[in-house]
Amino acid sequence: MAKGHHDTLVYRLSQMLVKLNQGEHLDPKSLADEFGVNLRTVQRDLNERFAYLPLLKKEGRYHLDPTFLGKLSLKDIQHFAGLAGIQGLFPSLSNDFLRDIFDHQMESALLVKGHHYEDLRGKEKAFKTLERAIVDRQKIHFSYTKEGVTKQYSDVAPYRLVNNKGIWYLAAVDSGKLKTFAFTRITNLSPTEISFEPEPEISQRLEAEDGIWISEEPREVVLRIAPEVAGYFQRRKLIANQVIEKELENGGLIVSAKVGHYNQVIPIVRYWIPHIRVISPDSLQRDIEEQLKAYLQSPASTPQLSGVHHE
Repeated sequence: MAKGHHDTLVYRLSQMLVKLNQGEHLDPKSLADEFGVNLRTVQRDLNERFAYLPLLKKEGRYHLDPTFLGKLSLKDIQHFAGLAGIQGLFPSLSNDFLRDIFDHQMESALLVKGHHYEDLRGKEKAFKTLERAIVDRQKIHFSYTKEGVTKQYSDVAPYRLVNNKGIWYLAAVDSGKLKTFAFTRITNLSPTEISFEPEPEISQRLEAEDGIWISEEPREVVLRIAPEVAGYFQRRKLIANQVIEKELENGGLIVSAKVGHYNQVIPIVRYWIPHIRVISPDSLQRDIEEQLKAYLQSPASTPQLSGVHHE
């Protein structure tokens, strides 16, 4: 990824932070026109890269909580634009210019609660290789390990590196099917001499998809959100492809989402119980209820934390 792209990204984020710090109400469409990027890019800036900021949304415009106005200096804004747009998001970029990002003053003044990015130290070379293969439209070979089993992949067409909730994934076409691979599980990566021509419809699907679950037939889920937590769903998308269909008279919401897999929704429903309920499909609500009943009825076992293993 070219250095000029990073410079443009930091400039855009810096300018947006300056505007917010001055009390401006930002319209995503106007920002997209101003910086020459698409609307989804600006929405990603506001909802993901600025997740640590106390942003409020009113009538489609974003602004900073008034109690925080003017609290950031120009240097702070430049530093945190670098943090939000570069460090953690682009591990192949040198961190030299961010060396003093967390001096004592910054640490005591701000509490960052954005995404925690996975540690990619030691994999920078592979990341650069993959970036170059995507740009040059070269097919790749690699090994992929999942649940202790390693599989070999050959002549895979790499389309995009996607960062979802701090984790990097490779979106690629293997044997005619669009798939996603967790980057840290990829080893023995090597580009081939075989080139490919990206299909526009696949690129469009990747742009439109909020998460990394990709399905040929997306499933629609409709949820009822209680008034007590409606504000959280109004401020940002908590579910991939979330759409607020209706605001209820009691302050609640009807929310829909088209997902590639129900696992994109189930953890959110569990987290917000009892303030969220699946309206459609009925079978998903029943499955969640059965899982909860099984959990509540299962005998308590002796905790064995030292033996817990996660992939």
